[in-house]
Amino acid sequence: MPRGQLRVYLGAAPGVGKTYDMLAEGQRRASRGTDVVISFVEDYGRPLTRRMAEGLETVPRRTMSYRGCTFTEMDLDAVLARRPQVALVDELAHTNVPGCRHEKRWQDVEELLEAGIDVISTVNIQHLESLNDVVEQITGIRQRETVPDDVVRRADQIELVDMSAEALRRRMAHGNIYPPERIDAALANFFRAGNLTALREIALLWAADRVEEALLRYRKDHGIQQPWSTRERVLVALSGGPEGETLIRRAKRTASRGAGGEFLAVHAARDDGLTGASPQLLARQRALVESLGGSWHAVTGDDPAQAVLAFARQVNATQIVIGATRRSRLKNLFSRGTGEAIIEGSGDDIDVYVVTHSEAAHGHLLHRRRPPAGDD
Repeated sequence: MPRGQLRVYLGAAPGVGKTYDMLAEGQRRASRGTDVVISFVEDYGRPLTRRMAEGLETVPRRTMSYRGCTFTEMDLDAVLARRPQVALVDELAHTNVPGCRHEKRWQDVEELLEAGIDVISTVNIQHLESLNDVVEQITGIRQRETVPDDVVRRADQIELVDMSAEALRRRMAHGNIYPPERIDAALANFFRAGNLTALREIALLWAADRVEEALLRYRKDHGIQQPWSTRERVLVALSGGPEGETLIRRAKRTASRGAGGEFLAVHAARDDGLTGASPQLLARQRALVESLGGSWHAVTGDDPAQAVLAFARQVNATQIVIGATRRSRLKNLFSRGTGEAIIEGSGDDIDVYVVTHSEAAHGHLLHRRRPPAGDD
């Protein structure tokens, strides 16, 4: 039996319209003849959301008692017995009442997917496990309900439901999110403009990274080698020499010039292990890369220059930063350096920037390709 597909509507905060959009998608599919049921939807009394659910079949919830209180949860067995083509399941990060088969709703969803049922669900960015500490630092609120990032990352489709902080606060003030008695407190606390703007940025960046992952998979599956300049991705090639920190900082500045720019560092070593790189120096350079928000990589090959170029094309790099050679003029009379090989092999699709530094051999004529704008 083929596994069902998961589609997740991701938002930055409550009220952006995730549940509404999920129901709208359910209505669209049902109008085309697809068997769609509401397995669990929480409308919080919002009239527009409630109206969007009209006409869709709803699987009755399961009523449970816990510590003297009555709760309703998704009836997983009833949904499995009903066996729809598509199940709408709200609030992926929800924690089930003790006594349910699974502790978390995402585990219920996993069972539906294993049964071949497509699932459409919703989640807010603050409920992703890896972002828990960041969200608490921004909002002052610790999210008790979380979902592992990989559960959302593995979704077949992720739809970002975006809204500006100002528009969301207006929606709140007009009573479209919380009841009147909760509006003022919400606007003064979690729904402050700064909180919402920060959460929105986190959601946009997280979604952009997922799109990038999908793009890299597509390029790999289709054997596409030349870079696609969807964003500036600057790769700094490090030999393990003392000039590495200078190159790292230059690569970071270059990447920061463009919106969404990213920088990576790669150390290329020979397959035979013959290298003059100091492990301590490489460790310091790796720490610097990571402290500046970059990612560190290591490659090996018979030809370090070709290894760097192959990696650059693999990660869709648009620029490579290298250091001016430390080789003497005499050595260059008899052999070609790694930097020159990278320049010659980069073709027309990757720009190569040669950065001078204090370790460069004196009097060496540098071969540069188009210097970055603004550099001296």
